[in-house]
Amino acid sequence: MRKTGLFALALTLLSSSAALAETNIRFTLGWKTQGSDAAMLLAQEKGYFAEEGLNVTIDQGEGSGATVTRIMSGTYDAGFGDINAIIQNASARPDEAPVMVYNMWSNPPFTIVSRKETGIESPDDLAGKTLGGAQGTPTTRLLPVFARSNDIDLDAIRIDNMAPNLQEPMLIRGDIDGAMVFNITSYFNLLLNRQDPDADYNWLNFGDYGLDLYSNGVMVSQAMIRDNPEAVAGLVRAINKAAVEIGLDQEAGGDAIMAYDNLVSRDMEMRRLRFAYETLIVSEETAELGIGDLDDERLARAIDIVVEGYELETTPEVSQVFTRQFLPAREERELVYEAN
Repeated sequence: MRKTGLFALALTLLSSSAALAETNIRFTLGWKTQGSDAAMLLAQEKGYFAEEGLNVTIDQGEGSGATVTRIMSGTYDAGFGDINAIIQNASARPDEAPVMVYNMWSNPPFTIVSRKETGIESPDDLAGKTLGGAQGTPTTRLLPVFARSNDIDLDAIRIDNMAPNLQEPMLIRGDIDGAMVFNITSYFNLLLNRQDPDADYNWLNFGDYGLDLYSNGVMVSQAMIRDNPEAVAGLVRAINKAAVEIGLDQEAGGDAIMAYDNLVSRDMEMRRLRFAYETLIVSEETAELGIGDLDDERLARAIDIVVEGYELETTPEVSQVFTRQFLPAREERELVYEAN
């Protein structure tokens, strides 16, 4: 009995030491539980974080831009959010802004959505129309840059400011001709309002008309990069493993979503997951560089666009916004997407 007791005590001490050796990471999502978060949730559900010696706590978010401020406050170490919010904060508070370490959305979600009957099929069709937008959102803030890039007279467009939750209802009623939105949000808001966003609506994606921006990905605090780079690399490896896996098996992502939050609609979030991959993640650039990476020259242009749109006083360097030092090897980031 004595030997058995000592052996049990030894196992307990070893287990305690292993637990103490784990790195705790507080991770914030960009919004409430959504299919676009599947890579982080699958990495958690399948133990990929644990395999890297990480104890990751995942909380719901308050907006992809808020991810940056949550990390800057010190409440979170890492999160899933918008690289353009990093650019804004790197301009004003370069010593505090987080850094993107794994870019996921190669295509920007910034869009003007309109009912097809309004005839808005190209930027030229916006003259004389009324657009609804929420103040401070990237799509609304970048409209002047979009207009200048496409030789549109901004004075010929009426802008109605409104809360984000009013945009789709007012669009459906015909109170506005178009709404300045995130496509991955508005598409599903329309579905929830029993609309057909494909058959009955047009989508002017800013990325197709000169505003070749990046968007969401995994970002971490500068303190975490400085103090625990091994943990950053492990975090990226785990999320990359899950993101690549979901490309071939979306149902695995759906299982992880439901394991995290069984109150969401699996059908709706599976559709959102596929929308994220097909519309925002999969691109010619992703095929060339692999998921997680980006093109420095394109990012430099994107930084200039954001500096202009937000009238920032200084222009951040690419290295202040993104680093690839934690990315797995290119062959490990090969993304093959097969809808299932």
